Order: sequence, then C-alpha cells, then structure tokens
Amino acid sequence: MADDLQHDILIVGGGGAGLRAVIAAAEAHPDLDIAMVSKVYPMRSHTVSAEGGAAAVIKDNDSIEEHIHDTISGADWLADQDAVELFVNEAPREMIQLEHWGCPWSREEDGSVAVRPFGGMRIRRTWYAADKTGFHMLHALFQTSLKHTAVKRYDEWFATRLLVEDGRCQGVIAIEMRTGEVHAIRARSVIMCTGGGGRVFPFTTNAAIKTGDGMAMAYRAGVALKDMEFVQYHPTGLPGTGILITEAARGEGGILVNTEGRRYLEDYNLGEPVPIDDPRHPQLRTMELGPRDKLSQAFMKEQDAGRVFSGEYGTYTHLDVRHLGEQLIMERIPFVRELAKNYAGIDPVHEPIPVRPVVHYMMGGIHTNTDGETSLPGLFAAGECACVSINGANRLGSNSLTELLVFGKRAGLSAAEFAREHPDLDTDGLEAQRADEEASIAARFRTPRDGGERLATIRRELNATMEEGAGVYREESGIRATTEKVGELKERFENVGIDDHSKSFNTELTTAIELGFLLDVGEAVAHSALERTESRGSHQRTDYPDRDDDQFLKHSLAFRTDGAPRIEYADVTITNWPPAERTYGN
Repeated sequence: MADDLQHDILIVGGGGAGLRAVIAAAEAHPDLDIAMVSKVYPMRSHTVSAEGGAAAVIKDNDSIEEHIHDTISGADWLADQDAVELFVNEAPREMIQLEHWGCPWSREEDGSVAVRPFGGMRIRRTWYAADKTGFHMLHALFQTSLKHTAVKRYDEWFATRLLVEDGRCQGVIAIEMRTGEVHAIRARSVIMCTGGGGRVFPFTTNAAIKTGDGMAMAYRAGVALKDMEFVQYHPTGLPGTGILITEAARGEGGILVNTEGRRYLEDYNLGEPVPIDDPRHPQLRTMELGPRDKLSQAFMKEQDAGRVFSGEYGTYTHLDVRHLGEQLIMERIPFVRELAKNYAGIDPVHEPIPVRPVVHYMMGGIHTNTDGETSLPGLFAAGECACVSINGANRLGSNSLTELLVFGKRAGLSAAEFAREHPDLDTDGLEAQRADEEASIAARFRTPRDGGERLATIRRELNATMEEGAGVYREESGIRATTEKVGELKERFENVGIDDHSKSFNTELTTAIELGFLLDVGEAVAHSALERTESRGSHQRTDYPDRDDDQFLKHSLAFRTDGAPRIEYADVTITNWPPAERTYGN
C-alpha cells in the first residue's frame, strides 16, 4: 500500500526531548508541517518517571563556572567541554521558560525557586517539584505542545526503520499499532528522541518501552553510537522491582548504612559524615551525595566484604530517612514514601528502605553535535538516545532533565532549518523501502513456523550476559564472553518465532522487534567496553584499574558491520578545564 504521509519535520518519541523539539520548531517556524510519532501516548513516556529534579544555576551562591566544573569532573573528564559550557549557560533560561509554561516548581519560604542538593553537585542547584519532577515537566511540555494545533501526532505508532535515500534521512517506517499496517512517513528532517536502552540489562529502573529503538535504527543506518560502554547504575533501586528511590531522598538527608549500622561510605573517600545543613559546610561534601558511579562501586565492595543484607531478591543495604521526620518526608519526598509502602511493604517514616544499585541511564548514544546533527544528513537526535556529550563517563543526577530541554530545543531549530533547505523527497524510492520492510516483517514474524527460538529465552540470556560481563565491575574474560554471547544471540534471533499473528495491537510482534534493537545496543555496549582498557567513571575494569588519559581521553564510536562492530575513537574537546584527579573527599 502506498502512503501519502509527508511532513517537513518528524519527531520520533513523545517524551521531554521530543516535546521540547516540537515546541521549538513550531514556535520558530509556524508555517512548517510538523509531526510526532510515539509508540505510547506522550504522557506515558519515560520522562514522567523522573523524580528528583533538574539542574540549573539560579541562586546567588552558585555560578555557571561551578556547574560546568561539577559536570566535567563528574564525567571523569570525558565530556566535551564546549558542549557542557553551552548546556550550563542555556539551562537557566530553559528552566524559567518551563515555569512560564506551568511547571509548579517547589518554593522557598520567600517565594523563590527551591533547590536541593544532588549527587556530585558541590552546590545546591537542583530545581524540583516535590519528588515528581519529571511528571510535572512532562505535563507542562505536553500541554504547551497542544497549543500548536497544526502539529500532527501519530500516537501508538511504532517506528522500525529509518528511510534513507540519496544519502540523507527522509523519514521513518512505522507500524500503526491499532491496525498493524506498515506505513512510510516521509519527512525532510527527522529527530530521534526515543530515550535509552536500559532494558538490555535485567535489573533496571527503565520502563519496558526503553529498548534502544532510536539508537538501533541510527546504528543500522550507518551512524556511530558514541561512548556506549558507559552505563550508569543508580545506587538506590528497590530489590526485585528495580523501582528507583530518588537521589532526592539522600539530598534531603537520607543516609546509607550496612549490616553493622554504619555509614559505610566513610570508607570510600566521599567526604566526612556532616549534616547537610551544617553551616560550616556551604559547599556540600556529604558522603551520600557522592556521584552515582562511586556510590554503586562502594556497594559492590561492601558486598564483597560481607557487610550487606540478603533477602528474597538478592543483597541490599539500607537507606535510612527516619531521622528526617514524617513532616519533612511528606513535604519533600512523599512519592518515596508511597513507593516504599507499595513495593517494599515498609513505611520509611518508621523503617529503613532496602536499596541496591540498579541500571538507570546510558551516557552513550547516537553521535551528535551540539545542534543535534548526526553524520547522516537529515537525521537529528536529542535526549538520552543521543550523545552530545555532556555526560561523559558518568552523568550527574539532575543534569538529564535539563538536557532534554536544552538539546531538544536546539535539535528542533536545527531540523527546521534543514527542512527548509532540503524540500525535495524521493517518493518512489521511499515507497520501495516501505514495501521491503513490510515484506520482511511478514516473512519473519507474521508467518507461522514450527519450532524456532523463543523471545523470552533470548531476552533472558541477553540480560544475563550483559549483567555478568558489563556490570558495575568488568574484566577482559567476562566482557569477551559477553561479546561472543551477544553475537550468538543475534544469530539465534534470526530464527525466532512468535505465536500471535494477528494485526491489531500485536504486542508480541513489537516485543520481537524491540528485542532486535536491544541486541544491537548490547553489541555496541559490550564491544566498546572490551576495547577501552582503562577505568573511567562508570566503566571500571578490574584488570585495568587506572584512568589512562594518554590513550583513552577519547570518545568511542561503534559502527555496525556485517560482523562485530568497528570501534573507532574521536578526541574529547577540552577548553578551560584540563584533566585532573577526580576527588570528592574533604
């Protein structure tokens, strides 16, 4: 079936970055035809799950230079410093703009915007809306986007492939989930805003929809995936479910204790155990507000030493907020109490919360510049699926929500300019690609077959090998085994079979395609990790324990081939902050 779906700009993904791109393009160029395709209704995008806050300089005791330094140091000097400078300078304007659009930031007693401490930030600069910040940000963005009534939304359409013709991206192929029909949506420019791929790991805070779709589609189209070896573990997830207990709980004064009842972080050079509001310490140095990579690594060392608890869902330590009192808990972190009650069966007002490290965020993603441009003309990216890079080897908590705004806007404006300059599309060539994708999906997944591999089996084995070889700590034999296992799983995936051959809302079909995306993401992570023979940020090699700036002050670039990915390297941009030792102690 030929399609007549064509737009100037197409945004893939309906979360914070995608909505900010829509608004930016629509405000700057109201004459352009703009559309957004999302596999879930936009308000179900994963941005809604973010809890703790969004960083931007707003207080008199803070400065642009301090935020830049914290971000670069937190990234273990792998962030591009020109990108960080741009990001930090544009962040306050974006946050104030979001307030004007209706985001209800929490307030100080004098009516000014409230800020809280966050891990790796030496100064309080994290804006918040209680502990449902992402929820309120996404509401404000979505409601603002509705003012632009000409924007076409393809809700519950699942993008499966980029349309590439004449050396440029000219749209996407997507399944309309309600009917099962395969469509070509043509566009003069495309912006990927599809989020991360944390579901490649077994224990993650990521929603089931975060399967690396945009990363894999770009990878298959020849675009490099940058810095994929850097996977962030958040130190406080609920055992069993992986549900996040926000960093805000520690920002408000929560402490981590082991089986001895001791704040074990005092053993790991993360600062002395002083109260957060101690007037002697205007710059925050409390142990629990160290960066996420170092706190997760500390947990693993406590586990090795036998000083962690053991339960039905594995080992854990305690996050204790009881000393904060019920009033503060209900004012600042009420959602933490709700989650702990509903999913751990405890009331944190009276009992400590069991927590352990959980995969949370991918620092790596589609290689872009600060305008969201990729190496494929017409393709742009923003948000977690992209790698600018401001996050380097370890993202600081609360930078990511602001990143959605800053780079979502920039990608929207850049894509609009590209669309204006490239009006022609190859309609016939794009229709041929749509027909090929439809035939491929039908042959692989819509045709009944005897035997074959099972989706659940491959997914479980993928999750297991990623955790074993590419977890918090890594070494050569484990990573190499993971690269080999992922290669084997990709071969077996070619023989996968599904039982549901219906068309309407066939979730088994979409799960199968998502698994293919996850295999590509896992491949890029594992091979990039194998080649980086140093320890930096979230990438910790027990066989190469030191950071090696001489060899690896570089971004990795993973390119898809017919076999193992090709790994190349690109220099990190250094401006005013030369690499130094990364320290958090006093």
